[in-house]
Amino acid sequence: MQAVIAFILVFGSIVFFHELGHFIFAKRSGILVREFAIGFGPKIIGITRGETLYTIRLLPMGGYVRMAGEDMDTVELQPGYRIGFILNANDEMSRIVLNQNKQLPDMLFLEVEKADLVKELWIEGYDEDENLVRYNVARDAVIEEKGQKTIIAPYDRTFNAKSLGKRAMTIFAGPLFNFILAIVFFIIIALVQGMPTNEPVIANVVENSPAATAGLEKDDLVTAVNGKSIKEWDELSEVIQSSPNKEISLEVKRDDETVSLNVTPKEAEVNKEKVGQIGIQYANTYEKNPLKAIPYGFEQTYNWFIKIAELLGLLVTGGFTLDALSGPVGIYKATEEVAKYGFMTLMNWAAVLSINLGIMNLLPLPALDGGRLLFFAYEAVRGRPVDKQKEGIVHFIGFALLMVLMIAVTWNDIQKFFF
Repeated sequence: MQAVIAFILVFGSIVFFHELGHFIFAKRSGILVREFAIGFGPKIIGITRGETLYTIRLLPMGGYVRMAGEDMDTVELQPGYRIGFILNANDEMSRIVLNQNKQLPDMLFLEVEKADLVKELWIEGYDEDENLVRYNVARDAVIEEKGQKTIIAPYDRTFNAKSLGKRAMTIFAGPLFNFILAIVFFIIIALVQGMPTNEPVIANVVENSPAATAGLEKDDLVTAVNGKSIKEWDELSEVIQSSPNKEISLEVKRDDETVSLNVTPKEAEVNKEKVGQIGIQYANTYEKNPLKAIPYGFEQTYNWFIKIAELLGLLVTGGFTLDALSGPVGIYKATEEVAKYGFMTLMNWAAVLSINLGIMNLLPLPALDGGRLLFFAYEAVRGRPVDKQKEGIVHFIGFALLMVLMIAVTWNDIQKFFF
């Protein structure tokens, strides 16, 4: 149960914030958001608030924000279609019922002759007295058919009606929010657990080693090497490794006292190179400093971004293998292991996963955010957008291939962990 809760918290948070980025920038741009979904497939929970349906769906493979104009969500009223409708205080159609099985108080009826539910928002037709009349349609009018209610989307509230900059920012906001989430997680870790100081503090001294012979002890803080002041473990390690069989002098802080020692690293072969070793281990020390926590969050996010990007580059140049990828099952198993080491470790894992999701979504592949941004870049250079039908076909094929890859990766994960 602990593993399940951990997976829901980790995977749910990074997907939620990704989609929240799309959602916030869509709303700021005036785009009608029809659905905010976590997961794909059949709906488990659905709640409508305002003009948006918020859902949790069965398959934990991501999520989506469905915006007006991105799919065939426009209702077309053909001539001869009989509708029922209710007028608001401004004599505008505020509710339009397409099936005639429902009778509502104050409902009027009309046989449609012509209609524009996209730009000018009106319906013209014959009333029950056979008079040709025209009614304006409210911008937030609801169309109801077979129990399903849909808010109309005036053209200026559709995704494609917005400027190139607003569309690009709405799509880019998803990965951006993944990076922001990682920054926030790392800042919280720095505030609660502290930041690694990398101080040259000795955690353990190996028996009968050069360090033990020289008199070094556990918890000693090395402050200088060969008369040169040092502050980080890497500086100490570099001098030791580069001085096999050469005596070096150390200044050590021990119980508020300074002790001077001499030690001669013994020669050892590591990766076919001769290096010096004295038999000490690094101690993980942490510092809590609110002023440094925010820069630490940005620094860690940047470092992990570079690491993941480099690994992705190796995947592309070094040959493709399914074992190099993980789907929901692989992420679940990894999360199960990470959760054993405590909440802070789990939060660090969530931050890394969030960065990974942001980077993966920025890849210039169809159906991903990066693929859509590539089309926007092409539009900016070309001066006009790509034909929406052609772009839709590319994204559909890309999504289908992505689902096939996801199924293959998931099956590989199942075989790896359960067989």
